Amino acid sequence: MVRQPWIDISQALTNDMAHWPGDTPFTRELTFSKAETGSVNIGQITTSLHTGTHVDAPFHFDNDGKTIEQLDINDFIGKARVFDICEAEEINVEVLKQFTWENVTRALFRTSFIDNLKQFPETIPTIDPAIAPFLASKGVKLFGIDLPSVDALDSKTLETHHAFAEHGIHILENIVLSDIQPGVYELIALPLAIHGADGSPVRAVIRKIKEEKQHG
Repeated sequence: MVRQPWIDISQALTNDMAHWPGDTPFTRELTFSKAETGSVNIGQITTSLHTGTHVDAPFHFDNDGKTIEQLDINDFIGKARVFDICEAEEINVEVLKQFTWENVTRALFRTSFIDNLKQFPETIPTIDPAIAPFLASKGVKLFGIDLPSVDALDSKTLETHHAFAEHGIHILENIVLSDIQPGVYELIALPLAIHGADGSPVRAVIRKIKEEKQHG
């Protein structure tokens, strides 16, 4: 059987990529050159854990929440469905009720948001925290979206973040779905095992599968 190729849906980490205002930008530099060491080039990176495609750990918004290495890695690997909600002004339960939710445990959402990877947005689409219990009732354990946050950019209460955590749903932000069609895919979006961390960069990839041959 010929397998479909893997598709990268993560943002490339570059020195000029967008980052949260006031947060640590991503930088990569060569610490030692091969000419200096006589054998190898050695680089280093500096970054916020919430720049580019990343997973939020509950500790990000809750001092008593789990840190990134405490999350179950199995939740970040497996069957996922991509949903197109570009026509929705707000992501709410009424919008989600339009779709079939049978056997959906990982949900990835493509919005109308046009992401400029070099400039941080001023506003993003709204996500109603009431979708958390709805998604949990359908068995969803991972929520991925092409936005830098599941809450408004100026939110201090982070109600949607808290709602997802309360219902056992992991948060995957800043995925790139502009060229991805709705459907069922295999997903790998593993966070790094950074001890005590509030989040982690992710190399997220998907591969199209035939829905009728998948179970569970």
